[in-house]
Amino acid sequence: MPLINAGFNRRYVENANMMACYNELLQLEHGEVRAQFKLRAGNAIFTALEQSQEAIEITSEDQIIQYVNPAYESIMGYQQGELIGKEIIEVPKSEKNKPDLLETINSCIRKGKEWQGIYYAKKKNGDSIQQNVKITPVIGQGGKIRHYVSINRPLNDNNKSEKSSERVQAESQTDIQSSKHKDRRKGSLDVRSTTSRGSDGSSQRRHSSMARIHSMTIEAPITKVINIINAAQESSPMPVAEALDRVLEILRTTELYSPQLGTKDEDPHTNDLVGGLMTDGLRRLSGNEYLFSTKQPHHIPSHLTTPLSINDIPPRIAQTMENEDSWDFDIFNLEAATMKRPLTYLGLKIFSRFGVCEFLNCPEATLRSWLQVIEANYHSSNSYHNSSHAADVLHATAYFLCKERVKQSLDPIDEVAALIAATVHDVDHPGRTNSFLCNAGSELAILYNDTAVLESHHAALAFQISTRDDKCNIFKNIERNEYRTLRQAIIDMVLATEMTKHFEHVNKFVNSINKPLAALEENGGNSDEESVKSVLTSPENRILVKRMLIKCADISNPCRPQELCIEWAGRISEEYFAQTDEEKRQCLPVVMPVFDRNTCSIPKSQISFIDYFITDMFDAWDAFADLPNLMQHLDNNFKYWKGLDDRKLHSLRPPPE
Repeated sequence: MPLINAGFNRRYVENANMMACYNELLQLEHGEVRAQFKLRAGNAIFTALEQSQEAIEITSEDQIIQYVNPAYESIMGYQQGELIGKEIIEVPKSEKNKPDLLETINSCIRKGKEWQGIYYAKKKNGDSIQQNVKITPVIGQGGKIRHYVSINRPLNDNNKSEKSSERVQAESQTDIQSSKHKDRRKGSLDVRSTTSRGSDGSSQRRHSSMARIHSMTIEAPITKVINIINAAQESSPMPVAEALDRVLEILRTTELYSPQLGTKDEDPHTNDLVGGLMTDGLRRLSGNEYLFSTKQPHHIPSHLTTPLSINDIPPRIAQTMENEDSWDFDIFNLEAATMKRPLTYLGLKIFSRFGVCEFLNCPEATLRSWLQVIEANYHSSNSYHNSSHAADVLHATAYFLCKERVKQSLDPIDEVAALIAATVHDVDHPGRTNSFLCNAGSELAILYNDTAVLESHHAALAFQISTRDDKCNIFKNIERNEYRTLRQAIIDMVLATEMTKHFEHVNKFVNSINKPLAALEENGGNSDEESVKSVLTSPENRILVKRMLIKCADISNPCRPQELCIEWAGRISEEYFAQTDEEKRQCLPVVMPVFDRNTCSIPKSQISFIDYFITDMFDAWDAFADLPNLMQHLDNNFKYWKGLDDRKLHSLRPPPE
């Protein structure tokens, strides 16, 4: 007994067997010795808690108080002995809290979530004290919640709390053991008090969590931004520090450029359009596989009559293309005159005007064959995504390339890349959205892992078609490095037409190009040419200009003359209606429910599209390229759709008088 009282707890009888002795030592090492080390670490944690100037309370899973620190005693007026072992409900509560607040807190923390908010506590003398409280559940042995740590900071009279602390995670001595290997962050001692101990303490606190990131040799720009904000928080007053916390929260999300939409009932047209165009589907496969016609070989159909050269274009067709350099050019006249083959003819004329054959060192016959095979791989059965849309986008691209600012920014290789990208940007489009293909488990969605499915296919197929046969390989005679540069630029532009990155492209363009140019103009009136040139021609900015150019060309319909705008609106609506019909037929998720041909308001959908995607983008593009005629059309078209919507009309045109 005296030995047990002295702290001994094992008895070992002398044994000549070496293995038995060895086993006994191992048990001591893994039992008492390691446990003692861990208990010492536990003491270190509690020493830190004792020093903290925030009131800290630790309870068991049954909410029995196990520990309160001196700061808690002095703020609340209780002695430790009066609280330890008591259930939390035995401690008097303030009547100032909303009746259901405790219930809310309990249901939150029992699910393993942290709760943070304002709570009135009752001091021993009966006074109520308003506190900023954070309660963190702590996972212990068996993966269950074993403790709750509550950190309470009084709010002073003017309700300005001191800078809020980061998470305090503390485990009781018995649990330090279990968490060591499970999650280093949970076991880490991250006790950061929010006291006014001077900037050194706070600086150390703020940066300790960033230490590992600082030690990285390669630092991403977003990390630098986060570090700068962290540093700025040091000397910021409370409201600014809290605002910066919110900024950091947003910066740490992955989808920095995707707008956060409000509730579904806010505007179903906007939500459906944005949802349909900016997501890759619900990732839900169905038994009905939507088989995509990639198996048929892509070839030049033999029935196409080939014009001998640009000079042999039939006069009727040549006449419809006389004003192709004007924005008001009527693509539908050309579509009718060419029997739905406008891309070959317009392509020949525009490529000739820009000297593309000379640049590529390719015969005109090769270019002609190439245009024919690309056009043959557009689906004439699609009401919108057919070769007339490609020709329209090519026309807009050529128009933008003639604008002074665009010419200052781009090199000849960029112009050629833009014209080719516009021509191929929707080749072999099935008339269905990415979301549809992903939901239907199409071969293409599987091939491209549900990511930028169509755009990846358009770019890849364009190069397959071009390089498969010398007769239509427009790239055959260019130097290897030039080909790589050109190929990269074409792929980048085609991928830029994918709408999930719409806001990213527009934001980058505005921040990297429009804002610096505006600042230069403000500074020097007739600003320094060198600085303007460096903004316009830096390699990164040329990429942004090309992306913006093809994006604006791709969805320029609302900036076209009214009759053209109305025709395009009817065509895209018909394609979406057909998709909704097929989704219902195949029992697939309906991606854009508002595009139901029986109930859809076309004016509403156009208004949403203009508000959400077009206005900001064309404002930015107009500020750069100077396009007052487009902005005037946009204004007229918006008023036209608004007028129909105000009359509660769902159709493309008002009924005849």
